[in-house]
Amino acid sequence: MDSHVGKFIDSVGSIFRGGDTLPWCDRDIIAGCENEVAEAANEEQKNESLMRLSWALVHSRQTEDVNRGIGMLEASLDRSTSPLQTREKLYLLAVGHYRTGDYTRSRQLLERCLEIQPDWRQAVTLQRLVEDKTRRDGMIGMAIVTGAFGLVGLVAGGIIAAASSSSSSSRKK
Repeated sequence: MDSHVGKFIDSVGSIFRGGDTLPWCDRDIIAGCENEVAEAANEEQKNESLMRLSWALVHSRQTEDVNRGIGMLEASLDRSTSPLQTREKLYLLAVGHYRTGDYTRSRQLLERCLEIQPDWRQAVTLQRLVEDKTRRDGMIGMAIVTGAFGLVGLVAGGIIAAASSSSSSSRKK
């Protein structure tokens, strides 16, 4: 179990090393967090273990884990006991939605999170990642649309040229 906690701490620590990427969590860490929840001696320990498990799930590379983490966090959001706890859950929900590609929902959750603490570096960093990803996906989408219109234009131009050519050939006869 100590190795699972060590991996978890290393994964969390990667946030503070200044990288622009969110940390990933593997199945071993998730399993360790699940064991922590099962072994919790009281309600407070169980709630803390559930937060760690939620963190691990939304940072997983597996979509089903991320969705499970989102579900756990959404179910517990109304039971938050402090603004700090609400902020943490909103942030983790934003991470989960970012991982699933729901950038609009991630942005909305980050805005709520930043209303609680406007200068929270983790949320600001994730907000920047969401904006960059949205901008990059928008540019790719524009390139695809532009390419599609270009292709349609070429095909239409070819049809018109062929029709014009066959029309002028039949007039000469």
